[in-house]
Amino acid sequence: MTPNLPYRIRPGRPDEVQAVRIIEVAAASQFRGIGLRQIAALEPAEPQEVLLRAQQGRLLVMADAADRPVAFALFGEIDGTLHIEELDVHPDHARRGLGAALIEHLDAVARERGLPELTLSTFRDVPWNAPYYARLGFEPMPDEALGPGLAAIRDMIAGKGIDIIPRLFMRRPVQAGPGPS
Repeated sequence: MTPNLPYRIRPGRPDEVQAVRIIEVAAASQFRGIGLRQIAALEPAEPQEVLLRAQQGRLLVMADAADRPVAFALFGEIDGTLHIEELDVHPDHARRGLGAALIEHLDAVARERGLPELTLSTFRDVPWNAPYYARLGFEPMPDEALGPGLAAIRDMIAGKGIDIIPRLFMRRPVQAGPGPS
């Protein structure tokens, strides 16, 4: 899926750490509307973590016509999969296919790297989380299917208190098609 112009996907740059954190805070603010103030109040990713991912090529941004990030994806390889660590779209740019386009791009990255599937962790019952990813072809993963890396992420999430409502891991086989554009 390709979003309508004027958006484009590109690697995130080290000088965009603050822009990514602003998108994350704005996206998290939506949790207030469904009674999850504690999720909305969580601190965004540490600047050093975002910077490291940008330097490692593990940050993709969706940029607007002025080349400003309006959505992003942090990702890495875990347990032989391309794991989507975080994907956020600024609410001002929601419902335009930007998240789906980032996922399709990540699918192409995984295919290029020879990885068989995409994985992620998300809230089970939040409409723009698990139900959204299910529409994009992701399926729930049982706990026994988690490799050691994903199990460590599950434990880290619990340690941070982010699991106050049911969460789950999901996976999607990499789709056939061309590499990233």
